[in-house]
Amino acid sequence: MSLDADLKNRLDTFVKSHEVFLFMKGTRTFPQCGFSASVVEILDEYLPDGYETFNVLADQGVREGIKEYSDWPTIPQLYIKGEFVGGRDIVAQMHESGELTGLLGQGPVEVGPPGITITDAAAGAFKDAQQDEEFKDLRLTVTGQFQYGLSFGPAHDGDIVEQAGGLTVRMDRGTARRAQGMTIDFVSGKDGTGFKIDNPNEPPKVKQLGPAELKQKLDDGAVTHLYDVRTPAERGMAVIEPSVLLDEDAAAALGALDKKTPIAFYCHSGARSQAAAQHFLQQGFSEVYNLAGGIDAWSQIVDDSVPRY
Repeated sequence: MSLDADLKNRLDTFVKSHEVFLFMKGTRTFPQCGFSASVVEILDEYLPDGYETFNVLADQGVREGIKEYSDWPTIPQLYIKGEFVGGRDIVAQMHESGELTGLLGQGPVEVGPPGITITDAAAGAFKDAQQDEEFKDLRLTVTGQFQYGLSFGPAHDGDIVEQAGGLTVRMDRGTARRAQGMTIDFVSGKDGTGFKIDNPNEPPKVKQLGPAELKQKLDDGAVTHLYDVRTPAERGMAVIEPSVLLDEDAAAALGALDKKTPIAFYCHSGARSQAAAQHFLQQGFSEVYNLAGGIDAWSQIVDDSVPRY
């Protein structure tokens, strides 16, 4: 089957207008498959700010067309200087062999200690826990999806080492890149006791709003786009006004909004709307809300005239 001419021109533009271009599942900050995440991790070693990506999950035409364009059946696909390089396994092999350095014209970027701050409260909690541990160095992990790990463990080859809060902190290179300027605190309050991490590098997340908080934002005009992700039948039973059913037309209109537009989603109990909110966050929207507890919680807390079902 021949590739549509318009799609071929579009793909040509992608791969030729950027020196390094990656077709992947998800985005650099939210990879949606392990293979894509692996290639991002490798490219970030060399080009922390110097390459472009396209999320094939957001465009079925590109997702299928790129396979024919490259004559390669899987995603991710890496292009350098307009030429197809390969998928995850090939990129990993070239990274290990040093060939990727030659193609990119530079080796991995030097990474130093990230300047972590450990507050006195956190340092005290770590030192209390440290007494019962075999290893005394703190190991910090920040994954590509900004999931965090804190544990005591042995030294590893290639560790980046930093002194913070009277502790020796060890981490891999990827963590060191993602932890620049990070603060680790220890807090105790009504929401529980534990470590709190403030990381300025972390991408936006879906924010959970209780019914009263959403009502206030709607009243204040802080949220002007509220989307109902339930079925038309459910909407016929109960609805939060003003909201729009997220059908195909509404989704297209939403996708055309300025990505800084605050948007909120709801469903019956909050699970389906969380998935929808996460999807649009990955499309580049920076202020995305989900109604915790859904319309059922809204009925109980904000407006009991909205039927429960």
